[in-house]
Amino acid sequence: MASKTIRLVSWNINGLRAVMKKDFHRSVAKLDADILALQETKIQADQLTPEMTGLAGYDSWFSHATVKKGYSGVAAYSRLAPTQVRYGMGIPEFDNEGRIIEMTFDDFIFFNVYFPNGQMNEDRLQYKLDFYTAFFAYADSLKDAGRSLVITGDFNTAHNEIDLKNPGPNAKRSGFLRIERDRLDKIMENGYVDTFRHLYPDTVRYSWWSYRFNARKNNAGWRIDYFFVTRDILEKGWIKDAFIENDIFGSDHCPLGLVLEI
Repeated sequence: MASKTIRLVSWNINGLRAVMKKDFHRSVAKLDADILALQETKIQADQLTPEMTGLAGYDSWFSHATVKKGYSGVAAYSRLAPTQVRYGMGIPEFDNEGRIIEMTFDDFIFFNVYFPNGQMNEDRLQYKLDFYTAFFAYADSLKDAGRSLVITGDFNTAHNEIDLKNPGPNAKRSGFLRIERDRLDKIMENGYVDTFRHLYPDTVRYSWWSYRFNARKNNAGWRIDYFFVTRDILEKGWIKDAFIENDIFGSDHCPLGLVLEI
């Protein structure tokens, strides 16, 4: 049986309307994704335009925040036809921020997730940790039922010191707190693989830079965007490559990707 190559891309665009003004369509053409996952769209359903919903060659799906307009939100574009699309995980306090699109395909379930940021205050940090717990409990239920999972998005946590430019000064900042990093440790212990780090264990590459202090120019960044997969995908030999596209601009994040050969 002939194999098929699937190119998956994820990108926190920090506002769909904003990125549309910054060569977005040219960037999408360059990325050449079969499935493109966007986070932090910051848009409501009644603000979507044909330009946003109708990327050439793609079908599109959007999840919007219902409690706070112009906040959070995710989108997915696909050349491949899913058998099912779901939004959220059935928990209103998390689903009302429009953070999850779940797409079922024959070979795997694809999750586009915008994990919460915990920097605002202690309540939001706890919300973030609770979101991790709830989401991975849901993911585990699918994994334990024998499904192969691809989970991508902005996790809002740098895992290890190699994953950010200045680990020492940021050790007490949400995004690199030990309690957050422990969650990523636990995720991996529970049978998920960080695909980029698996393939490139010693490569320093970032996916987010502050807009302040010329951070991107100086490459003072963080790797907080990931493609995690269930270990069975690794064991099947489906993982062909992983990449982070530092040369594509338009957001404070850059796109990253995973290439599967099934």
